[in-house]
Amino acid sequence: MTKLLALAAMSAAAYAQLPSGSLWRDPGDASKLDFAGSVGAPVSKPKPPFTFLREDMSGTQPKIFVKDSSGAIWNVKLGYEVHPESFCWRVLRACGYFAEPSFFVPSGKFESFQPTQRKDPTLHPDGGFTGARFQYRDPDLKFLADKNWLFDAPPFGGTKELSGLKILIVLFSNWDNKDARAGAGGPNTAIFQLKKPYGTRFIYAFTDWGAGLGSDLNPRERAIWRCAPFLEQSEHWVERAANGTLAFRYDGNINEGFRTGIPAAHAAWFMKYLGAITDAQLRAGLTASGASDADAACFTKALRQRIDQLRAAVKPGTN
Repeated sequence: MTKLLALAAMSAAAYAQLPSGSLWRDPGDASKLDFAGSVGAPVSKPKPPFTFLREDMSGTQPKIFVKDSSGAIWNVKLGYEVHPESFCWRVLRACGYFAEPSFFVPSGKFESFQPTQRKDPTLHPDGGFTGARFQYRDPDLKFLADKNWLFDAPPFGGTKELSGLKILIVLFSNWDNKDARAGAGGPNTAIFQLKKPYGTRFIYAFTDWGAGLGSDLNPRERAIWRCAPFLEQSEHWVERAANGTLAFRYDGNINEGFRTGIPAAHAAWFMKYLGAITDAQLRAGLTASGASDADAACFTKALRQRIDQLRAAVKPGTN
């Protein structure tokens, strides 16, 4: 029995207590979504002025809570994860997975600003900032701090929906794929509860998309939002094994079930959604996330290479 299966067996009682919920919903025609805007999410971009509320000490990067002119609450992150977090959620939502809308704001000022414990050169003493990620906090959505879930265990182990989520993590070379086994820093899998009775009551999600769009192949030289290594790693990114599963060029915090073992049939299902996304949408989303023209072109090229390789690998008869 593998380490993962042993852990799943030991935690069976805990899984039985997890709420019934959903990992995926049908997004419809992904090619129709506005990647420069809210990608179909029922929220508009943050509107200044922004009023400082308090510091958020969770995670590793400087974060604060603010309120915008419409009264919406936003979690603002500074630092090196801003660009990938502002982009990746767009692809997630277009493929049917939950992600909190995250918008890149190039500059501004936080009114009523108070000094924070964690510092960053993009956050100035007077409350001015450059290059921030604003993540929407839906008042009807509650994060369940006492609940978590494992990849490849109940309730979604072995499903095509889980395989699709894994493919997205690998697509972005997101090496920080921690789940409930995580030690320091905590897990990046989460469960949310809708406070109002519309749609699915509980939503399962992977929530940390900041460690991507760079390189994951060398744990000592991992990169974030660097297109040169991301494009280089896109060569021979995925192949189909003789047993009908896929093998990816990937090295994350968890490799079992990611680097190998995803059924090609699951990927073929998922390509109905990922494969519908156009280059124009990718470029628009990257530009909206603060990418330069050169980076937007480079990342689009690399992502298209990976998507095209996946399309070829899932064709019947491919070895």
